[in-house]
This record gives sequence, structure tokens and C-alpha cells, in this order.
Amino acid sequence: MVDRARLRQHAVEVLTVLAVAACYYATARLGLLQQLVRGQVTPLWPPTGIAVAALLVFGVRIWPGIALGALAVNITIGPSVLPVLLIAVGNTIAPICSYLLLRRADFHNEVDRLRDALALVFLGALAGMLISATAGTGALAVSGALPDAGFWPTWSVWWTGDAMGVMVVTPFLLVVRRIRRPYGIGPARWAEAAALAVSTAAVTVLATDIAGASLLFLVSPFLIWAAFRFERAGAACCALGVSTIAILAAGRMTGPFAHHGLLTNMITLQAFNGTTALTSLLLAAVVTERNRTYREIKRLCTQLSEKVTRREP
Repeated sequence: MVDRARLRQHAVEVLTVLAVAACYYATARLGLLQQLVRGQVTPLWPPTGIAVAALLVFGVRIWPGIALGALAVNITIGPSVLPVLLIAVGNTIAPICSYLLLRRADFHNEVDRLRDALALVFLGALAGMLISATAGTGALAVSGALPDAGFWPTWSVWWTGDAMGVMVVTPFLLVVRRIRRPYGIGPARWAEAAALAVSTAAVTVLATDIAGASLLFLVSPFLIWAAFRFERAGAACCALGVSTIAILAAGRMTGPFAHHGLLTNMITLQAFNGTTALTSLLLAAVVTERNRTYREIKRLCTQLSEKVTRREP
């Protein structure tokens, strides 16, 4: 009986590893549709977000799935065997380092505290993804697949793509994982959610399509709306949608990304998406903390009122 339970546990672990590898590969193929350098460097790399989320949920034992997925996708696009192995190693180590940094910072998967949002952006995304960007770009440069003058532009795109994957995909997956079927929600609430989604998408498309004007600031009020009214779920969904539309515009070089070089566009994109993620995640965390504190105070007041009532003669 014990052996059967142990075999079942091993089978579940193997299937989980294979599922992570499959998700990594599938989202990598989607990310490559927006490649900007050498057919393999893209400003949004969703697999890093999936990798960090998988590590946070299942633990570090899931790393073979990340390595397998990274190796599978890089074999199809890499210049030769050695650079492919180095890139795959970098793509595996970076999420693990992000995971370790987040656990060191006492990160909560619910992303319901201000410190969780800050840790995810600065430790999980910006710091951890320095490893994959440096390892990958270095492997391309050493193999001769990348000219010396193209190192920093390529590095900036690589780092932007990996960091954006963690900033927008990881919180989305962590929040969606805990979403349950809503009950008792009236039509007005659903109408507000639909209005938020449509207006956010429309304003973001407008801000990223008009040439000669930088209107990206118009998106901020909608992110605030999402965070205050729908907390983490609304903030994560809106941040993912806004960042995706901005990345598509950067790939087309339209709107604020027109008439600029690759490095300048990546700096602009990173600054905008970083601000988007910070605004949505931080506000959502603050609102969640406030609402939780309010509910706790209300519960304690109710308990106190009941005790006083029972003590009355």
C-alpha cells in the first residue's frame, strides 16, 4: 500500500514536471512571434513568468520541467549546441534565483501585502532576470552569432522580455490560481468589470498607436480603477493586457516607439511596463491590506459587542 502511494506520488510529480515543460515551450513559441533580435530575443518572454510561478507553487523540485522546456525551445532556434546549452542553463538558473530571493524576502503567493509586490518586481523580475539576459547574450556573442556592437541592445531586449514575463505573467497566474466562482455578484458589478476591460484596452491601443505624441500616461487612471475596485484580480488582468498591447506596439515601432533605436525603445518599454506593474500591484496590495484590516476590526468589534451583551444583567 505504501509502495502504491509512493508510485502515485512520483507519477504526479513527473506529470507536473512535464506539464511545466509543455507550458514553457508553448508560451515560448507565442513569445517568439514578437522576436526582435536573431529570431529568438523578444520583449515579452512569458515562460519566465510561468517558471517563477511554478516554482512558487510547487517548489524547487519542479526545476527539471523548466530546464526541459528551455532546452526544447532553444534547440529549435539556437545557433549551435554549446550556446543552446548555456542559454538553457541561464533560463533555468534565473527563475530559481528569483524564487530563492522571493522566499528569502518571505514572499506570500497571495501577493496581498505591499512588500510582496515590491519583492516580485525588484527581486523576482529586475534582479533575478539579470542572470538569464547576461548568460544568453553572452552565449550568442561568444559563439559569433551576435556582433560586438549588438551586445547591449540584445541584452536590453532579453532582460526586458524576461523581466516583463515575471512582472505581468507571474502575478496573473498566482491570482488566477486562487479565483473561485463568484456568487452573489449583481449585474452592475459585471457591467463595471466589462467597462473597465473595454476602456482599458481602447485607451492603451490609442496611446500606443498615435504617432508623435506620448500618451502612455492615459493608462494610469484605469490601472488605479482596477486596483481599487477589483483588487488583485483586476490589477493583474489589466496589467497583463496593458503590457501586452505596449509590447506589440514596440514590436511594430508605432506611437511612442516610432523613430527610435532598439535600445531606446526597450528602455521606454521597460520603464512603462515597470510603472504599470508597480502601480497595479502596489495599489492592489495596499487596498487588499486595507480591506483585510477593516474586516478584522469589524470581526473584533462584533465579538466584543456579543461579549458585552452576554455580560449585561
